[in-house]
Amino acid sequence: MTGIRALTDFARSVRVIYGAGLVPVRRLDNGVRTLRATHTYGPFVGAMHNALLRGPDRIALIDEDGPLTYAGLDRHSNALARAWASCGLGSESTVAALCRDHRGLVVSMLAAGKIGARLVLLNTGFAGPQLAGVVSRERVNAVVYDAEFQTVLAALPDSVSRYLAWEDDGDPVDSAIPRLKDLIAEHPCGRVKPPRSPGGFVLLTSGTTGTPKGAPRNHTSVLASAQFLDRIPLREGGTTYMAAPIFHGTGLSQFVLSLALGCTVIMDRRFDAARAVAQVARYRADTLILVPTMLQRIVDLGPAVLAKHDTSTLRIIFAAGSALSPDLCRRTAQAFGDVLYNLYGSTEVAVATVATPAELRSAPGTAGRPPVACRVALYDTDGQAITKPNATGRIFVKSGLSFTGYTDGRRKEVIDGMLSSGDVGHFDDNGLLFVDGREDDMIVSGGENVYPLEVENLLADHDDVLDAAVIGVPDSEFGHRLRAFVVRAPGATVDTEVITDYVKGNLARYKAPREVIFIDELPRNATGKVLRRELEAWKR
Repeated sequence: MTGIRALTDFARSVRVIYGAGLVPVRRLDNGVRTLRATHTYGPFVGAMHNALLRGPDRIALIDEDGPLTYAGLDRHSNALARAWASCGLGSESTVAALCRDHRGLVVSMLAAGKIGARLVLLNTGFAGPQLAGVVSRERVNAVVYDAEFQTVLAALPDSVSRYLAWEDDGDPVDSAIPRLKDLIAEHPCGRVKPPRSPGGFVLLTSGTTGTPKGAPRNHTSVLASAQFLDRIPLREGGTTYMAAPIFHGTGLSQFVLSLALGCTVIMDRRFDAARAVAQVARYRADTLILVPTMLQRIVDLGPAVLAKHDTSTLRIIFAAGSALSPDLCRRTAQAFGDVLYNLYGSTEVAVATVATPAELRSAPGTAGRPPVACRVALYDTDGQAITKPNATGRIFVKSGLSFTGYTDGRRKEVIDGMLSSGDVGHFDDNGLLFVDGREDDMIVSGGENVYPLEVENLLADHDDVLDAAVIGVPDSEFGHRLRAFVVRAPGATVDTEVITDYVKGNLARYKAPREVIFIDELPRNATGKVLRRELEAWKR
């Protein structure tokens, strides 16, 4: 049965990638060349190589420095690869990037692949101790960074080489630090000699509960792209606005896929909701990649602002990285039509499920169904499978993109060959997955189990609530009590009594927060996840 399923998945995956235009039907030889490039240099160079075969003069990306073609990306990364090789970097090296979204980051990703170095993508929200901890654990030899992060890099030892990727006028930078643009200008841009082996790359977990763990990706298959393309209609030659940061799995996966499809990717270093909508309209983008917090800010602009921009070319709004509330699903459909796709996964398991616009309309907030070659199952705390609908269990995933263990040697739990996502959820009567929350976020209050996400989604539905988070705090009587942090909508005067009565009127009484704290903004990391540790440390 396993062999038959594998063959079926293979056949379906091939059909999906051909249908999306990832491999041109009339040029199977180009497909073979792309596979060879991916095997030799890794997924980043392999994706670019596929685009080069389609048309080297196509615009690969447009950032604040203007447009850059695929041929230009290839030449720049060749030159940088030679520069790094002359500095002693190679297949035994690890290069880390602390950059916002711009060409310097992209060229560095490609150059690392061309010298066979392992690439570590660092979170731009790191503080000095987090950065130093990751760099030490991952044995980083060199860091590519933007000038704005120079102060944070002071936490690193001098033995770690530095390369400057981006600087603004007036940035206080050390003139002795090599700049990527100078290295590129000083070295030949012809084809470089292949490395002994592809270096792979490391994604980092969000780090909302401590130092981020490293999830390595040493080998990826072109067929794995079908997991994104099966339920999301990304197509060859489109235009993508990349709002999500590339250092995060959401942005990285869709950026690499956009390259492989020969798309033009529009990127800005910092997210601004109004600018994002304007950029979509200006470049007639058909795809918008973001995390739910970004989508919330766009929708919150309101009909009057959104109506100023023609976004009718948008076919896909791709959201992933954190929970997507039912309220946000409905408001997005009202603003943009049925174009929202919700991908559920994690740094470790990669892709688990995808919800289509039709599914989000009929069941707002759903995580959808597994795409081709993915499997999702629920297990109880004893490791027994849960097959009944509407029964909550721990979510386990099998995916061709799942990792095999953290770089520090630790692993996630595995049952029946499936990897724990760390979340709990349930399937409804129609087989749609709903994520109920994180396993470690569960609050036991008065002997009852409460998952904050359910309460948070309900609060988000309230007209006077802009944002909300719920945590558990110690309580001598109940063990823990629920504390809600609420961001009021503009002009709203909602108070504690209204909030608690609203929850009691819609959920079991024990799920109502006993405390409500109104704040101006929830603390979030660069990918939009709530920093619950900061809320737990809240002092009145």
